[in-house]
Amino acid sequence: MGKPVVYGADYSVYVRIVRLALEEKGIDHELVPVDVFAADGIPGWYFEHHPFGRIPAFEHDGFRLFEASAIARYVDEAFDGPALQPADARPRARMNQIIGMLDAYGYRAMVWDVAVERLEKEPPDQARIAAGLSQAGKVLRTLSLLKSAGPWLLGDELTLADLHAAPIMGYFLKVAEGRKRLAEFPDVQGWWDRIVQRPSFANTEKAG
Repeated sequence: MGKPVVYGADYSVYVRIVRLALEEKGIDHELVPVDVFAADGIPGWYFEHHPFGRIPAFEHDGFRLFEASAIARYVDEAFDGPALQPADARPRARMNQIIGMLDAYGYRAMVWDVAVERLEKEPPDQARIAAGLSQAGKVLRTLSLLKSAGPWLLGDELTLADLHAAPIMGYFLKVAEGRKRLAEFPDVQGWWDRIVQRPSFANTEKAG
């Protein structure tokens, strides 16, 4: 099989989710840069890979996918390496619940309303940050309640839930308010301290 291709930008949370899955499976891949925020707009050729012009998109031996969760599941199922999804129905459902919860309630609040607003806006919208932090607290509390005993979110085995949460958390923790909020949940803090030590996390850090 040929080397899989990921289209996107190394700053993207969702591109990183896909790349983490590939790294954990031990699969070499190519990252083709696509900057959806470029001044001259999204390149026209990219809409052949993603009709909505979002990132990431993915290609493997002529098979194309978009949507990070679909890509990550394909990576787990199509390639050899450690399984990243539980075999049993209930833990697999819990994994999918955590991923869905982070997408629906965590990503925008933690990344855009807190981290991007604080780091990139001048002046930042303090009300938006406060609302984001409140929502982030609910997400972290829920994650703490859903987390199984053990080092990872579902217990002893790393899964796609961990790989989905890590890039979102990484952005959130770029700001002091995020670090302070995470410290209120020691079990999630411990999970974070472990996942940042994985080679996959270092290998997918944004360059520069």
